[in-house]
Amino acid sequence: MSKNEISRWNIESEEVNFSSRVWELRTRRYHLPGKNISDDFYYISSPDWVVVIARTTDKNILLVRQFRCGIDDFSLELPGGIIDPEEDPISAGIRELNEETGYKGGSSKLLGACFPNPSMLNNKCHFVFIDQSKLSNSGTCWDLHEEIELVLVPQSELIKLVENGKIAHSLTLSALYRFSLLEP
Repeated sequence: MSKNEISRWNIESEEVNFSSRVWELRTRRYHLPGKNISDDFYYISSPDWVVVIARTTDKNILLVRQFRCGIDDFSLELPGGIIDPEEDPISAGIRELNEETGYKGGSSKLLGACFPNPSMLNNKCHFVFIDQSKLSNSGTCWDLHEEIELVLVPQSELIKLVENGKIAHSLTLSALYRFSLLEP
């Protein structure tokens, strides 16, 4: 092995330490062959997520404002959630958009994905664009712990909300970046 080449770490064992309704805390024991050491590392195992950039027929982007326990404050962000087993990202995005906002859209497109935090999470977050979104008759279908305020923002004003820190959710920022590549 050259001095610029790094070793692939090998899993020796894995166990679940804690399980909740949406994630598990796990321990993996890894062996690093290049240094011949083994140690325990903790990570969160979670299903993949989806974040939706939904644009209305009059060029507004749908944002949601909701309380987030991790920051003990409100967050202005794009709608999204957990992708159910056997569900693809676009179907999950369509479902989450309708459940959280009551909107349904026209065309849908997968914009890409990212690893939210690969040092401690094992999942991906997928970004879906849904155009021509309109309020449906079905209404919202929030989860037990959800309470959501819908905020419609003209697409042209999104950058101001990012610049002044009103939008600070990292996955929303990543999704908006991917959207900007589609819509320069």
